[in-house]
Amino acid sequence: MSPFRPVFHSSMTGLSGRARPTALAAAVATALGVFLAPVAMSQTPSPRDVQALKSELQQLQRKSDQEIQELQRRIDQLEAQQAAQNAPRPEHEAGKEAPVPSTPTVRAGPLTLTFGGYTEGAVIYRNKNETADISSNFNTAVPFAFQPNAHISEFRESARQSRFSFLAESPRNTSLSAEAYLETDFQSSGTSSNSAESNSYTLRIREFYGVVRDSNTDWYVLAGQNWSLATLYNTQLNPRSERPPQTIDGQYITGFNWTRNAQIRFVKNWGKMISAGLSIESPQASFNTGCSSVATPAPAGCAAPPGALITNPGGNILNATANYSVDFAPDIIAKVAVEPGFGHYEVYGLARGFRDRFPGTASGTNNTTWAGSVGAGMILPIAFADQNIEFQASALFGNGNGRYGSAQLPDATLRPDGTVAAIREWQALVGIVYRPMPKLTLYVYGGEEASSRTAYTNAAGTAAIGYGSPLYNNSGCYSLTGTAATCIANTRAVQQISVGEWWKVYQGDIGNFQIGLQYSYLDRKTFSGVGGDPSANISMAFVSLRYYPYQK
Repeated sequence: MSPFRPVFHSSMTGLSGRARPTALAAAVATALGVFLAPVAMSQTPSPRDVQALKSELQQLQRKSDQEIQELQRRIDQLEAQQAAQNAPRPEHEAGKEAPVPSTPTVRAGPLTLTFGGYTEGAVIYRNKNETADISSNFNTAVPFAFQPNAHISEFRESARQSRFSFLAESPRNTSLSAEAYLETDFQSSGTSSNSAESNSYTLRIREFYGVVRDSNTDWYVLAGQNWSLATLYNTQLNPRSERPPQTIDGQYITGFNWTRNAQIRFVKNWGKMISAGLSIESPQASFNTGCSSVATPAPAGCAAPPGALITNPGGNILNATANYSVDFAPDIIAKVAVEPGFGHYEVYGLARGFRDRFPGTASGTNNTTWAGSVGAGMILPIAFADQNIEFQASALFGNGNGRYGSAQLPDATLRPDGTVAAIREWQALVGIVYRPMPKLTLYVYGGEEASSRTAYTNAAGTAAIGYGSPLYNNSGCYSLTGTAATCIANTRAVQQISVGEWWKVYQGDIGNFQIGLQYSYLDRKTFSGVGGDPSANISMAFVSLRYYPYQK
């Protein structure tokens, strides 16, 4: 933005030197004398009148001196700016333009505004139909042979991952500074959204938060919607330095630990080596209550689950077509990150609370339980023949952590007495990112999420309740005449491998264009039951064409 340039009347150009304040003061005094002389001569002045006039004259003189000094300061500042602009540039800078920021940035008053994002045209192919867009379902939508979708491929094109971001930053003139960040895409559906003609899908919040920092003591407070503190970070625990996999698939890959939700976070840094943070995050639990709901009457081996209240449909401005768990406490995450000079390392703890009401009536009883998990992650640069290679790994082990994995395994189930049982689970991801040249990035990821059998029987021991019971019927999963009642098939583990590349085909004054390719293979394994332990698999391929406007 152009600097403010005040325009003065041409008569001001004659003001020069430091005698101008005195000259102007004398002129003001003369004018006052001429104005007041008739009054003074019309009556006999008293000493009090003379003193009042002298005081008024002194006040006017002081005010005029201050105004002249401010005017002189502004003139000196403008003359200095003009001299700097007209000064000859050093030889090594001759002919060079001012450096262009890597992202579009403008000034708005005291704020610095930075715009980001990209447009994407994506092609999606799956050898089995999930009826999904750019974000895949890595669990229950992977069909078994008895389902028609296992014999139908899927092809789609999508622009819904196109993204817009906006960052507003305050000046850093003092130790305190602030920023606000918004990031959106179109991976949301309204009640009338469809792909028939207008493809009118809706905007959604990815991230929207504010941050207050103190640079003297090196801490920040964040409030709003952001990546969970459980997510792996590139640099300390700084917002916008998260490290999601570089996949085209908007659900990333099995084994990646993340959510994006509302939270209040406090982080303290000790230099560039150690960061510690505590995040209080919005809860939401996923329950699997058994198999009696898959068909009516209940399949053989399935006991009716306890009549507990575990969710309610959304009300007010929540989604009325979704169910929301009856949570009583936030998810709590505490993390420490260390950067000793050779890589980035993290360890964290996760605490979650689950609740139901049994029976689900006004006369019932609330049942609560706590579950805990421990996670860790690392990013390690690999020195090999001057190549740019990074290895990353992350894992999460404990109870009730299914929500934090891309495969979305259930968090909890119910015991026969109606109390909540958190499911023991683990998740892990490893990956290598290789940049053989500045404009080409290659990657490979492998991940797995798994859960433990958490199953119970009725008093007679003849029917099952819970998750992964050996009494559940899996006999029809491979049969073309199978049904939901003969293929309960609770997911035991999901394994996935993904390879891909990003090629920056153009980088210049108008931004950059990138072409991405990705292939994934996923295997869904189930708990053994009556009829065995069937599995299902799916292959997925993606192509992405992205334009990053005016970004390097």
